[in-house]
Amino acid sequence: MGHSRNIMELIADAPWREAVTYRETWPHEYVVINRDGQQDLLAAFCERIGRGEGVECQFFNQSREYLFLGDYKYWTMAACSDVDLDTNDEVLNRAPLYRDRRDFVIRQGDSGTQGG
Repeated sequence: MGHSRNIMELIADAPWREAVTYRETWPHEYVVINRDGQQDLLAAFCERIGRGEGVECQFFNQSREYLFLGDYKYWTMAACSDVDLDTNDEVLNRAPLYRDRRDFVIRQGDSGTQGG
């Protein structure tokens, strides 16, 4: 049912690129859904979120649902219900798990933006 390829295969084939400006502060990678042709990956991600597999986490003043798969956590900036690829392109992000405080602990002086 649903997608002909599973989400791990889609993730493995996606052209992840490093978010270079955040390398020192909040290292992560991303794909741009329309530009990178990753509509199936976004659909698979949102399908999992829709099934209740997402974990709601706070990132500064933002609350969003993360999907934990393998050694990474995945998230979109917009909620799946708000995504409209005909109007705006969307980004799917991923970051390695449990490498340091950045998963769940915001410390004094952190800003969540590049450079701090």
